[in-house]
Amino acid sequence: MAEGERDVTLGQLLLAEYQSVKDEQKARIGFRDNLLYVTLAVVAAVIAAAAQAKQPAMLLALPPVCVVLGWTYLVNDEKISAIGHYVRDELGPRLARLAASGSAFATFGWEAYHRSDTRRRSRKAIQALIDLTAFCAVPLAALVVFWASGDGGGLLVGLSVVEALAVAGLGVQVLVYARPAPTRRCRRNVDARS
Repeated sequence: MAEGERDVTLGQLLLAEYQSVKDEQKARIGFRDNLLYVTLAVVAAVIAAAAQAKQPAMLLALPPVCVVLGWTYLVNDEKISAIGHYVRDELGPRLARLAASGSAFATFGWEAYHRSDTRRRSRKAIQALIDLTAFCAVPLAALVVFWASGDGGGLLVGLSVVEALAVAGLGVQVLVYARPAPTRRCRRNVDARS
């Protein structure tokens, strides 16, 4: 097989990989964004049920649900970002080397361009505030209502304290994930470079 044929085949493989990771990214974005709506629906349902039944203890269902949904949201958000990093730092440069034969050629420009928006930092801060509100403030408010009702026994109060710690832990993770990530380089496959 001639060198040019191998390069074209490698380029096609890289483009196929790009399409595959972008499809995964798109699916994860849809799933992640829907988790906020699911959280809002669950919160509304639990609050309505607790109010109708006049049972503040029912609010203890909110913290574990919000922690699970919030963690799932964060994990998907991290994978979405990781895919972007991979395309920018690994896949794009490998394809550029194949296509440009040494000239200054940038592939997948949108992957870097959209990150240079001057309002990106404020949007990230607002999103972190929304995440903290949806996944942490709401369940903590439910715990405060439960504690203020004085309606729980020792076991329920103990459970509520554990739930508060889990929500606080999630809040810390939301803030950690909201910080700008340092530029990272994935380990390259030695075979792919040769």
